[in-house]
Amino acid sequence: MDVHTPKSYEIRTYGCQMNVHDSERLSGLLEEAGYVRAPEGSDGDADVVVFNTCAVRENADNRLYGNLGRLAPRKASRPGMQIAVGGCLAQKDRDTIVKKAPWVDVVFGTHNIGKLPVLLERARVQEEAQVEIAESLEAFPSTLPTRRESAYAAWVSISVGCNNTCTFCIVPALRGKEKDRRTGDILAEIEALVGEGVSEITLLGQNVNAYGSDIGDREAFSKLLRACGAIEGLERVRFTSPHPRDFTDDVIAAMAETPNVMPQLHMPLQSGSDTVLKAMRRSYRQERYLGIIEKVRAAIPHAAITTDIIVGFPGETEEDFEQTLHAVREARFAQAFTFQYSKRPGTPAATMEDQIPKAVVQARYERLVALQEEISWEENKKQVGRTLELMVAEGEGRKDGATHRLSGRAPDNRLVHFSKPEQEVRPGDVVTVEVTYAAPHHLLAEGPVLEVRRTRAGEAWEKRTAEKAEKPAGVLLGLPKIGVPAPLPVATGSGCGCD
Repeated sequence: MDVHTPKSYEIRTYGCQMNVHDSERLSGLLEEAGYVRAPEGSDGDADVVVFNTCAVRENADNRLYGNLGRLAPRKASRPGMQIAVGGCLAQKDRDTIVKKAPWVDVVFGTHNIGKLPVLLERARVQEEAQVEIAESLEAFPSTLPTRRESAYAAWVSISVGCNNTCTFCIVPALRGKEKDRRTGDILAEIEALVGEGVSEITLLGQNVNAYGSDIGDREAFSKLLRACGAIEGLERVRFTSPHPRDFTDDVIAAMAETPNVMPQLHMPLQSGSDTVLKAMRRSYRQERYLGIIEKVRAAIPHAAITTDIIVGFPGETEEDFEQTLHAVREARFAQAFTFQYSKRPGTPAATMEDQIPKAVVQARYERLVALQEEISWEENKKQVGRTLELMVAEGEGRKDGATHRLSGRAPDNRLVHFSKPEQEVRPGDVVTVEVTYAAPHHLLAEGPVLEVRRTRAGEAWEKRTAEKAEKPAGVLLGLPKIGVPAPLPVATGSGCGCD
C-alpha cells in the first residue's frame, strides 16, 4: 500500500443506542487521526475493522467470534490490516478475545474508547496485540470528536452508566455507575448542534430520567427538558430510555408544557407480573407503571407510548405471562420491542432456578407479538384522517424509490410514507400531510402534500451531501460540535431489553 494513501476504516456496531453513539465517536477519532471511512459495502476490505460489541444477548459471543473467524483469512492475505474489538463484550471478555482470536490487534473497553488510535499504532509498532480495559470512565464520550451520520438529527448523551441492579442485565457491570454531565455542557452541545443545522435531538442515557442523581437534584431532568424548550431553532426533543422508578410528575409536566418536547414516550415494562418484576429487581409494579401511562395520556392525549418486554424470565408462570398480556391490553402501546429471555453469565438471573423451556418461551413470545400487532394496528388506524407535520427522513422507506414516495417521522415518532411532491423536499425539511391508511408499523399519506417548509436542517443535509460528493469524509466536527445519527425506527428502546 502506498504510504501516502490514507488508511481506511470500517466500524460494525451491535446493540443499543449508546453503542451507536460510541461508534460515532470512534469514527471521529479515527478520522482525526487521518483514517478515511471505507465505502459502504466494503465488508471487511478496510485497513482497520472495528467491532463495537454488545454483551446483552445470549448469541453476542458467537456472533463476534464468527465474524472474527471470517476475517482471519482476509487479514492473513493483507499485510498491515488491523482488527479491533471494543464495547461491552470487550469489557467483559478482555484477554479471552485474543486467546480465541489471536489475529485481533486491539481490545479496548467501554471506558477508554478515546484510546483506539493510540492502541492501533502501538499494536502496529510493537507487532503484538494491545489489550487495554479501563475500570472507570477516563473521559466523558461527549468530549471526543465525532463523525455524525445525520445532518439534521443528533444524539446528545446526558449521562453514562447505570445505578440499577436488574437481575437480567450485565450493562451496569460493564458501563459502571451513573455519571451525569453538567447541564451547562449539555445545553452548550445542543446549541452548537443547532448552529450546525440540527433541528432534532434525542437525549440519551442508560437510565435517562435518573439524570440529576449524580449531582443531587431530583428535578434536574425536567429542568433540562424545559431548558431545551428555550433553545431557538431546536424543533424536536426526544429522550431514551427512562425508568418507571424515576418517572415523576414534574417530568410529565415538562413534557406537556414544553412545545418542542415530542409527544412520545418509550418506557420499558419488561413484565406485567409483580412477581416477575420483583425477581427482576425492578423497583415498580404493574399498578405503578400503568398509573404513569394514565398520567401521561391525561397530560398529552396524542402521545405514542412504546416499550420493551421480556418473555420467559426464570420462574415465569402462565399466570405471570397472563399478567403481561393484561398490562399490554391496558397500556395499548403503539409498538413494543419484545425479547425472549437470554441467559447471560455474570447476571443473577443466569443461576436462578426454573429456567423456562425454549418451546414454552417461543409459544408465549408468539402470543405476545400477535396481541401487540393487533393493538398497534388498531392504534395506527386512529391516526387516519389526522393532519401531521413530518420531518422528512433519510433512508427510512425501503420502497420509496419503487413507490415514488418519501418518508418522514410524525411528532410522536410514527413512520409515515407520503406521496412525493413536485417541489423538492430534502431530509430535515418539514411537510404537512393527511394520513389516509394505517398498517401495524407505518402510516400512509397518499394524497397531495399540503405544505412544504424548507428548513435550516434541510440546508445542512444539502451542504453535507455536496461535501460528501467532493470528499467522502462525512461530517467531522471539532469540539464541542458533536452529535449522532438519524432517529432510529419507531418504538426504539435500548435495542437489547436492558433498560
